[in-house]
Amino acid sequence: MNEGTFKPPPVTGYRNLTQAEIDLVNEIKAAEAAYAEVWRKVCATDGVDRRMAAIARTNIEDATMWLSRSVFQPVSPFDQKGS
Repeated sequence: MNEGTFKPPPVTGYRNLTQAEIDLVNEIKAAEAAYAEVWRKVCATDGVDRRMAAIARTNIEDATMWLSRSVFQPVSPFDQKGS
């Protein structure tokens, strides 16, 4: 793919991304997968506090979602006039 703008099927509230932005989101997703592997190892360890591990998982998912959204920059219907 070239360095032009990627044109996915239209999704309401989302803009077209450049290849650099797509690569960045893919890097975020790869980091999430790496953390997931570490999380699985922690959960497989005897004596681990499962509640704390569950909180960690939620925070990892939240962090990667927010990082991705910072690149995607979706428009919220709450931010539009007349709503």
